[in-house]
Amino acid sequence: MLSLELVMLKVQRKLSKLPLNPLNMGNTHGQFLEYFKGFDTVEAVRGIFGAKTSDILGNLKVEFTWLKGYMYVNSKDGHIVISKAYLQKGDKIDIYLDLIHELYHVKQFFEGRELFDPKYKYVDRPTEIEAYRYTVQEARRLGLTEDRIRQYLKTEWINNSDFKRLAASVGVIIVK
Repeated sequence: MLSLELVMLKVQRKLSKLPLNPLNMGNTHGQFLEYFKGFDTVEAVRGIFGAKTSDILGNLKVEFTWLKGYMYVNSKDGHIVISKAYLQKGDKIDIYLDLIHELYHVKQFFEGRELFDPKYKYVDRPTEIEAYRYTVQEARRLGLTEDRIRQYLKTEWINNSDFKRLAASVGVIIVK
């Protein structure tokens, strides 16, 4: 199994070859493992898909877009959509954790789960809580501090009370 550092180095090299020219506003499509080589050997990813990891990631499509944001799973066919700007400028640990989070959503999609159930606020959706729980588990396995994990969970689209609720739901303690 490849070390996480080696996998991330390979990913960064592949991503550096993406057409990240703002004048090229089109989206780039490909197979997940074409851009994220070695992710099928990452322990956390294998924990999501088990023995089917290589097959699932080998067939998973990824779309790189110029739309603002981070990444998400397309609810129509389960492919991952990733902002090119985020890959270019985002924190590498956050990108890795987001990939783990979104791959967990891919699993949920293939299980027939509703990823964007409008009955729930974002932080209360069962699929989000499960994906964040798994991602927090991976962050801890990597040795991230609780403060760094809180930083990861705190996003601009959730308010402070929603953040506290999400953190509590995934077992991250809020320091007063």
